[in-house]
Parts: sequence; C-alpha cells; structure tokens
Amino acid sequence: VTDGAAALVLASAEAAQRLGLPILGIMRGQADANQAPEWFTTTPALAAPKALERAGLGQDDVSFWEVNEAFSVVDLANRQLLGLPEDRLNVHGGAVAIGHPIGASGARIMVTLLNVLHTHGGKYGVGAICNGGGGASSVVIEAGPGGSRL
Repeated sequence: VTDGAAALVLASAEAAQRLGLPILGIMRGQADANQAPEWFTTTPALAAPKALERAGLGQDDVSFWEVNEAFSVVDLANRQLLGLPEDRLNVHGGAVAIGHPIGASGARIMVTLLNVLHTHGGKYGVGAICNGGGGASSVVIEAGPGGSRL
C-alpha cells in the first residue's frame, strides 16, 4: 500500500495566462479502450494507439511513456505489445517502485510524465492506465513552455 497524493489543474491557455499559471503540459489526445476483464493488464496497449491517433501523432513521435504498473507484468506486457524501447518507458521507475496511491494513480502518472519530459528534453509523452474490469485510459501530452518551474 502506498500513501501519497497528486494534483493537476486543467485550464484553457487563456485562463492560465490570465491567472499567471505556468503551462506545464498541453493535452493533445485522449482515449479509452476495453476488452474482456481477464485481459485488463494489456488494455493500455489498445487505448494508447487510439489516443495517439486522436492527437494526430504516431508512436515514433513519442519521447516517453508512463504505463501504470499495478502489477509488474503490466509494464512488460504493454512494452512488448506496443514495441516500446525499454529506455523510454517508466524511466524513473513504475508504480511497483514509486507506488500508485489509490485514487491518485492517474494524476501521479501525468505528473511523473511531465517531469520526465521536461527533465530529459522530450516533446510528447503518453500516459496509460488499466482501470479494472477490462478498461484502460490513455492521454497524450506535449511538454508546455512552463516546465522550467518543475
């Protein structure tokens, strides 16, 4: 069990500018997918390509990936199914190492991914998470100009 918290503020560019908030990332695409519940660990590999398509991007455009590692097999299975390079997936460790506090996993993934993009000079990142019952969600983000504040 992991204790922790994460928070995100979603705002339009206009609102962020008006309020003087740094734009750490820009959401470019989002998608959900589902399949039979017993295959929930591999469903991020279905959601991520859909999110990339909605963003008008391909896998080659992605600098880094964060896939929630609720079980260690999730990272391995999705890396294999998507053909991801090991050095671009969960580069600061997955949820087995970092943790995924209940109710904050998605936010933790996004905050980690934004940090990785800005720390390592990446442009686009994909975050994905299986959410039980056979479902998964994925988000494509672009590093924003305010990342120097991380």
